[in-house]
Amino acid sequence: MSPPIKLISTDFDGTLFAEFEKPPIPESIVTLLGDLQSRGAKWVINTGRDMASLMETLARSGIPIQPDYLVLVEREIFFHDGARYVGLEEWNTACARDHAELYARVRPKVPALMNWVSARFHATVYEDSHSPFCMIAGNNGEADQIHARLNEFCQEFPELVVVRNDVYARFSHAAYNKGTALAELTRRLRLDSGEVFAAGDHLNDLPMLSIDLARWLAAPRNAVKAVKQTVRRQKGFVSEHSYGNGVADALEFVLVRAGWENQRLSPPAVK
Repeated sequence: MSPPIKLISTDFDGTLFAEFEKPPIPESIVTLLGDLQSRGAKWVINTGRDMASLMETLARSGIPIQPDYLVLVEREIFFHDGARYVGLEEWNTACARDHAELYARVRPKVPALMNWVSARFHATVYEDSHSPFCMIAGNNGEADQIHARLNEFCQEFPELVVVRNDVYARFSHAAYNKGTALAELTRRLRLDSGEVFAAGDHLNDLPMLSIDLARWLAAPRNAVKAVKQTVRRQKGFVSEHSYGNGVADALEFVLVRAGWENQRLSPPAVK
């Protein structure tokens, strides 16, 4: 009997992974994801990290399973071909092209924006290969103020949006985010939203935490207020457990509600 969830989309940092926990990815979620994968479900890590950072951290975590798909930098899609992760060429090519075109128009105005931030806050601003403007604020209060200014800046460019996670922020193209990437994977797997589970903890996860994209929405206890409100408003599940244990708790809840708990290969994930 196949599981009711066919595609599991999880954020990484703060949702599955917590650097200071031992282990950083708990056994509860590893066991449950492995069980579901063995029954045909696909797992995608939907993260703001790039490939090198994610691969290094997954290797250090030592978990015995691997995701079937990756969404990296909140927009690039990769699939595992049995040996390595390969880019989804059609999607990634269009993504790179559209970002390059947008950033060519944005870049001339970025120095003034960086000067505005530097004159008022103890924040680090820089350009990298993913955005002409990136920021690391000193604290969340500063990040909130800078975020408001960035949103004003984006009004000059309708396709430009701010991607925010804690004190980090960068620009991106509105057509490419965790939500649109999840929708593309769902389409390519010939699934519908009723077969999708999505879990996240921070602001950059909001685009995928939509009932239009996933029937089952979840957030761990440590999620920020806006994420919890978004999940609850759509009748999703907010766990009393944090990080990976919270995601395992949510998956268990869904399986019980769907009447699938007796099909499990392993004991309940969260004790």
